[in-house]
Amino acid sequence: MNFDRLMETVAQDGEVTIPSTWSQGRASFGGVSAALVFDRMAHVVAPGRPMRSMQVSFVGPVTPDEPAAVDAEILREGKAVSQVMGRIVQGGEPKLVAMASFGGERDSEVQVDALPAPEVKPVGQCRGLDYIAGVTPEFIQQIEMRWAFGNLPFSGKGGRELGGWMQFRKTPETFSDAHIIALVDAWPPAVLPYVKERVKTSSLSWALDIVHPRPALEPGDWLLYKATIDEASAGYGHTHAGVWTARGELVALSRQTVTVFG
Repeated sequence: MNFDRLMETVAQDGEVTIPSTWSQGRASFGGVSAALVFDRMAHVVAPGRPMRSMQVSFVGPVTPDEPAAVDAEILREGKAVSQVMGRIVQGGEPKLVAMASFGGERDSEVQVDALPAPEVKPVGQCRGLDYIAGVTPEFIQQIEMRWAFGNLPFSGKGGRELGGWMQFRKTPETFSDAHIIALVDAWPPAVLPYVKERVKTSSLSWALDIVHPRPALEPGDWLLYKATIDEASAGYGHTHAGVWTARGELVALSRQTVTVFG
């Protein structure tokens, strides 16, 4: 089941079974789980209020191939901003909880251009991260990545930066904010090049801002992702990242805390 079909299912039924082809170890891929909750939240907000900022807590693993309920409610709707809570519940327990702020445009004298995108090789000159059964996460069958920054996970070579180009392997019908959310979380934690053997990692929390007015995106466009480690110790890593179009336009900003088991 592709990503568009998953979103259609949630929109129709408020319930979804994420197949194992979207899994990441014992859990469903966090990016698709967060994106499905976001899409549910977006449907309860008044038109003209795009998502500005979202905070996600990964309370527990969303188990693949098992039904899960996806719901959302407006906590407050002001003149320009709506505050919304969304969650995934499975087996009677919350597995993902999100808070998001949706806001319309305001008149303002403040206008500051985004910092320039990093210099990077074209997509065709970057090596792909292929799906390998039993080695890479299953969701790599759905999302294509081309390595441009940093060293590979489990290489033991370290480095503060990690990232590259990304897109869906099957071109979606549209390129919505939900598609962006799913792509942004696809990259492995930037701390993994520091270890030489396979260890488990898990996202603890994730904050994502999408820039609006958002640059125009067409289905099949590549996005560029670059993450930087701020600090990592005692089994936790703290990173920030940016996302840009192939034209160098800023799309989103991400901050994540991950746990490292080992």
